[in-house]
Order: sequence, then structure tokens, then C-alpha cells
Amino acid sequence: FDSLFSRQVEALGSEGDCLIAFSTSGNSENIIQASISAKQQNMSVIGLMGGDGGRLKPLVDMPIIVPSTTTARIQEAHMLIYHWWCEMLDEVADD
Repeated sequence: FDSLFSRQVEALGSEGDCLIAFSTSGNSENIIQASISAKQQNMSVIGLMGGDGGRLKPLVDMPIIVPSTTTARIQEAHMLIYHWWCEMLDEVADD
């Protein structure tokens, strides 16, 4: 399970791509391994994390940290950010 996402990044990722990594704790090993794989392929990594960012924080180019230790609050904030990004992309696509 730890290499599930990293194997996908290795197979499908390319230099210049961007990985968006979500981890409530910042310590999810499968997300950490995917981020390491992305960096090895010269991809950018945006990390959405909770708490203090955990072990994922130093591996990402753009850390977005929800300063909470409550899983539900962190996931709600991540969902809000994700939906806002989708809305922004829709607006760009409509132009």
C-alpha cells in the first residue's frame, strides 16, 4: 500500500507536471512516497496537510497547512480549497 501512489506517479508523471498531495496528518507513508517520486521526476508538489505538516511538509514546493489536529476540520478545509481550485479552473476554461 505504501507504494501505490508512487508507482502511479512514476508511470504517469512527467517533468513539469504538478502533484497535489492530500494528507490529514502529513505523515501518510503512501503520500510521502508519491511526493518523493514526483520530486525525482522534477515535478512540482503542492501539499495540503493538517497539524504542523508532518513529514510531508519539507517534501513539497507549496505547503498548505490547516492548523488543526481535528481530522474532520482538516478534511473540510481541504475540500473547500479543492472546490475553490475547481471553480477557478472552470472560470479559466470558460474564457
